[in-house]
Amino acid sequence: MAIKVGINGFGRIGRLVYRIGMEQGGFEFVGVNDLVPADNLAYLLRYDTTHRRFSQEVTTTADGFSCKGVTTKCVSEKEPAKLPWKSLGAQYVLESTGLFTEFEKAKLHIDAGAKRVLISAPTKSEFAVVPTVVCKVNHEVYDPAKHAVVSNASCTTNCLAPVAKVILDNFGFEEGLMTTVHAVTATQPTQD
Repeated sequence: MAIKVGINGFGRIGRLVYRIGMEQGGFEFVGVNDLVPADNLAYLLRYDTTHRRFSQEVTTTADGFSCKGVTTKCVSEKEPAKLPWKSLGAQYVLESTGLFTEFEKAKLHIDAGAKRVLISAPTKSEFAVVPTVVCKVNHEVYDPAKHAVVSNASCTTNCLAPVAKVILDNFGFEEGLMTTVHAVTATQPTQD
């Protein structure tokens, strides 16, 4: 039985999670919430300058888009508590807008009917409330009985932490320094 997933924010991360989930199978993406119209989202899903064309056919429907015979409903709702996760049957929600990174804000998806929320960015909440989990680094801290909202850390953390853990476990650390370089993001204003 497929895991039913809703995605809030269909930018780079939301689209890549959708692509990987559809290619691997086992997931049914029941809904996407984004302020961009559904036909534009379908186009952006199909064509990606960095990751190339999506291997699956995507067609636009009256209220969303379809891939591999599964329709994903698209909505444009600014308030997560008003999202139709319950009526869509979403068990999990990927929070990938970058806006709802605190427990109280991410929990609005649960109030709307989801069972669990994965924040695709660092959380501003305390670790005991919203643990930051990096697979193969500290995944054992996740307790499904206690944690309905989890942060998957940042892209930088997911790149650095596994390597740092291997070094720490085998040799130890006295001091560390790292630099991350990437394209400008929406939260970084340019000078001109």
